[in-house]
Amino acid sequence: MLVLPGSSALSAARFQLLAADVSALGLGLSLREVVHAYAVDIAQDETVDAARLAALLHPGTATAVDPSTHDRPGQRIVAPRFGTISPWSSKATDIAHNCGFSSVERIERVTLFGIDGLTEDYDTRALDALIHDRMVETVVGSLDNLQPLFERSAPRSYDEVDLLGDGAVALMRANTELGLALTEDEISYLVDAFSTLGRNPRDIELMMFAQANSEHCRHKIFNASWEIDGAQQDHSLFAMIRHTHEVGGDNVLSAYSDNAAVVTGHRAGRFYPDVSDQVWRFHDESIHLLMKVETHNHPTAISPFAGAGTGSGGEIRDEGAVGRGSRPKVGLVGFSVSHLELPHKPRPWELAYGRPNRIVSPLNIMTEGPIGAAAFNNEFGRPNLAGYFRTFETQTAEGVRGYHKPIMIAGGFGNVRTEHVDKGEYSAGAKLVVIGGPAMLIGLGGGAASSMASGDSAEDLDFASVQRQNPEIQRRCQEVIDRCWSLGPDNPIAFIHDVGAGGLSNALPELVKDGGRGGRFELRDVPSDEPGMTPLEIWCNESQERYVLAVEPDQLPQFESICARERCPYAVVGEATEAHHLTVTDRQFNNDPVDLPMSVLFGKPPKMHRRATRRPPVSDGFDASAVFLPESLERVLTFPAVASKSFLITIGDRSVTGMVSRDQMVGPWQVPVADCAVTTVSLDMHLGEAMAMGERTPLALLDGPASGRMAVAEAITNILAAPIESLSDIKLSANWMCAAGYEGDDAILYDTVAAVGRDFCPALGITIPVGKDSMSMRTVWQEEGEDRAVTAPISLIVSAFAPSGDVRTVLTPVLSPREDTALLLVDLGRGQDRMGGSVLAQVWQQMGSSAPDVDTEDIRAFFELIKKAKDNEWVLAYHDRSDGGLLVTLLEMAFAGRCGLQVDLDVSPDQANARLFSEEAGAVLQVATEHVADIMACAKAVGLGDAVTRIATPRADGRIVVNTPQFELIDSRREALQSLWAETSHAIARVRDNADCADQEFAAIQAQDPGLSAHLSYDCDADIAAPFIATGQRPRLAVLREQGVNGHMEMAAAFDRAGFTAVDVHMSDVIAGRQDLSDCHGLAACGGFSYGDVLGAGEGWAKSILFNEAVRSRFEQFFARTDTFALGVCNGCQMLSALQEIIPGADHWPRFARNRSEQYEARLSLVKVEASPSVLLSGMEGSHMPIVVAHGEGRAQFASADEQAALKGAGLVAMRFIDHDLQVAGSYPYNPNGSSDGITGLCNEDGRITIMMPHPERVFRAAQLSWCPSQWETDSGWMRLFRNARVWLE
Repeated sequence: MLVLPGSSALSAARFQLLAADVSALGLGLSLREVVHAYAVDIAQDETVDAARLAALLHPGTATAVDPSTHDRPGQRIVAPRFGTISPWSSKATDIAHNCGFSSVERIERVTLFGIDGLTEDYDTRALDALIHDRMVETVVGSLDNLQPLFERSAPRSYDEVDLLGDGAVALMRANTELGLALTEDEISYLVDAFSTLGRNPRDIELMMFAQANSEHCRHKIFNASWEIDGAQQDHSLFAMIRHTHEVGGDNVLSAYSDNAAVVTGHRAGRFYPDVSDQVWRFHDESIHLLMKVETHNHPTAISPFAGAGTGSGGEIRDEGAVGRGSRPKVGLVGFSVSHLELPHKPRPWELAYGRPNRIVSPLNIMTEGPIGAAAFNNEFGRPNLAGYFRTFETQTAEGVRGYHKPIMIAGGFGNVRTEHVDKGEYSAGAKLVVIGGPAMLIGLGGGAASSMASGDSAEDLDFASVQRQNPEIQRRCQEVIDRCWSLGPDNPIAFIHDVGAGGLSNALPELVKDGGRGGRFELRDVPSDEPGMTPLEIWCNESQERYVLAVEPDQLPQFESICARERCPYAVVGEATEAHHLTVTDRQFNNDPVDLPMSVLFGKPPKMHRRATRRPPVSDGFDASAVFLPESLERVLTFPAVASKSFLITIGDRSVTGMVSRDQMVGPWQVPVADCAVTTVSLDMHLGEAMAMGERTPLALLDGPASGRMAVAEAITNILAAPIESLSDIKLSANWMCAAGYEGDDAILYDTVAAVGRDFCPALGITIPVGKDSMSMRTVWQEEGEDRAVTAPISLIVSAFAPSGDVRTVLTPVLSPREDTALLLVDLGRGQDRMGGSVLAQVWQQMGSSAPDVDTEDIRAFFELIKKAKDNEWVLAYHDRSDGGLLVTLLEMAFAGRCGLQVDLDVSPDQANARLFSEEAGAVLQVATEHVADIMACAKAVGLGDAVTRIATPRADGRIVVNTPQFELIDSRREALQSLWAETSHAIARVRDNADCADQEFAAIQAQDPGLSAHLSYDCDADIAAPFIATGQRPRLAVLREQGVNGHMEMAAAFDRAGFTAVDVHMSDVIAGRQDLSDCHGLAACGGFSYGDVLGAGEGWAKSILFNEAVRSRFEQFFARTDTFALGVCNGCQMLSALQEIIPGADHWPRFARNRSEQYEARLSLVKVEASPSVLLSGMEGSHMPIVVAHGEGRAQFASADEQAALKGAGLVAMRFIDHDLQVAGSYPYNPNGSSDGITGLCNEDGRITIMMPHPERVFRAAQLSWCPSQWETDSGWMRLFRNARVWLE
């Protein structure tokens, strides 16, 4: 093992935080240093140039550390858990191999913590807990102790369970030891099955059976028969869900039979490169909409970052594996946890009830979990556009209800071609293939583990069920899938299945079962980086980022060539057989670890029958009129379900793909209040797709059916901000969670499913073609000798999806500060103002008794009212009423419009709290005064005449005034109330990110701020490239990408619109000599996460050029030509900056380091185009306009102050961040990455090479911007950049 010195592991701010935590342990320890080192495994009898390898591994933005740090006393070294391989290692090793270091077997990065005061006999348990994640890391005392990182254990065979000798007792013992979660019926079934076979079962077979038949995979409760209060019920839960499809399945192309549902979408120009010539083209075809929403609750409770990250990753695979291959497009993420218990900010509604050691705190979940989910979506390249966040924990007579076992929701939608909606057929003899990462000993038994209540399984089994994520390799898999489906009828993928719960032991048997075949597999052909794993561990581990496919033998060469180009690992692991038998051979031991008729694995153990009894609901005497309004408002605005979700949103890329039209942030001040996500269906039109969520889970303690109806209603009122043609166009995903068997919850679950599936949705004509259930939402433990438990309420999370009309007509909550307008409340509660389950009741530690509810007739009428109002363009702003009630709805609209409100309630003072805070379904509309009568007339015509009232008027002075006829109830200011609303987000951001940045953003709420603006020095609608396009000459432009790049589609589309032939060029093409750039006049280096940014942002990509002489020469020749130009954006900007030694006139360029905020930043920022030689920005000097940023490492870092001065003096700064007062931005978030002097775009001396961190290619159309001037209708101001390129070539 070779150990090479690394660089500092923490910024100064992070170091100070950790140093304070170490001192706070009270052990007399102080933190001295935290540095990285690289452990390198070299092939036997091989050597490596250590100095050259060290140069490869050293990030260009880092300062080398003194090698003597490795030898100093007092060390704790954090390394990946022995027996696992980190995602960092996978990517860094790839870079080394692509740079010619063939003798390197593996590289791992470790972190060395230097601790003064630490001696050899010290008890380090508290210190170790502070510095490492016990799920995925280990701690050792010296570098010498790292040798197990690279140990290769000898292969092992399977174990048998002595069923024939010990009978059922042997199976029961294995059930406990292996964490199989088998029921008594299933144990009896297996005893009979293996007795018939006349042999003992093997551990691998039992684990495989347990995963395939777990509640997680088989949904036994939803397929059970039911008896409630002694009466046999007519339908199973699943049958009632399917009923919605049976009576209203219009335009549903696939439901309940695949990983996701598919519905009819629009016809448009789908944009992708042809495999034959790699040229990007639009293809006129039907672009169907697929939808899926999953949960990943158990792993998120154990290890939030990995749990939420792999939750999002698994759901993305579900979408990509629909039919014969499809493309995920946008995502959603949601969380329900118990109360946060923020340090230094105790809240009066918190219980401080405690928790078991095996799970982390709600605050930890909400600090790490969202980053894990965002990190996966960001790196994969899927914008996350919707979600929810709820905290809930309450003491009832039956015990504590809450979310110690959290809900982690991951979902989204994608697109699929017509001919690929259904799985294909394949022959006996078809090759069965695994693509993606290797098997490793992680995530073992997750399907069974997630089917248990937290606390029923052994703690080490909980840990074993946690996975690790590597989104960059999943991106490679998706690129393979994309190339395959782009071949249309020649798609080599006959059948595809994602690898999730149960690993290959679930995926491969399902692949052959669903294809009507059997299968014969060779265990040792499964890609594995750990040869010492047992057959059970190889076959059943849940290593992520894998898919299994069936490919006919004659199409295998085409498939293999696609994988090779994308550098996507794959292996043929078996063949389909005619006989429905499953055989797994092991040539290492010349035996068959699995040898089963498929009827045994997928047979039907006795069907579950459930008996339940209805119990009285929770009820207390909450009286809204008895609580003090000012304090109530403060509590409600700081309650997490109501408060700003900014800390959850800005960490996630919301612009990748270039098809995002409406994200959570709205208006000139980018306030996170939009509840409806909208994309364009393609890059050449304005028809769209919409998505929204709804959930009202606290209501279930009072009235389960009402909670279900209200969740559906909220999803509908949210999605109606988009132009939806028909109520039946809306399709729902229903995710059901409960603690099965607890008290009367089974009966509540049944009644709620019946209300939603049998009655409410069919009456609306709405289908639920997809969903998921999780039936183990209870946490049990002992504390101080006392049995404790926290049980979640019945929880229905609804996600709504629909094709939409013109995305430019989507409504937002941004209030126009016009005093000649009125705000109208559409109250579907019709004045009942029921307070049960409201946030107001919760913040006073009560629940109330009467839950809000809604009728189907009113939902139908509401749809007709809103549709007509939108069609007539009467509505200026729109926002639904939900958590926090009417007052919160109005305030969020005022926050978005940065204006005041005059609210006039036509109720008595003792009814005011109920009117302001009740959470009945409905919405608030802003309309011009002249159209109020039109709205009222329309409301009367549809039956809502008494449900629509004039409630408020905007105020330009920023005051928030609430009156009743008798009294003034509130007189405050927008900035004061918005600061309260942002307080919780700010508090979490201070803990998680750079505290100074969090404080600056929080302070900006109070500042005078004119908002985003735009001024152009040219006409953005003028197509200056049109004369050259008319000639028919389309110069070739290389759209350059490396593995992990994800922004190439929108880059190609922007240049295609400007008149170029955009050619997809992978770095593997250049390295292999298939492409040398000689036929290209332009090069666009795209955004994303090349190699996962493991050696510095964009630097692995750059070093794969610099360390390869042939490739380096090709790029040098391209840059030296005077008839070429290049654009580097984001990751491409970082990469080109690291190539400055081969780019003429780039001597003074900076590198790009970690954002000052210590966080990924996704913002709509304001920039000014400076005078520079840049050919791409020619004629744009002096313009300022908004542009999206999405990066974690965008801070320009110069080698010295002199270099920065030289760059400025040469006039090579092409673009700067500016604040809303149009001054160079120094503060956050106007300068989102902390670059000195606002620098964010540069060019070389002759202007042919331009680099920038923001993304013009994602906003070249006006519809792609979250906010832009109303006069921008088709092109945005950024389209000029791409047209400039076409003009310059002439």
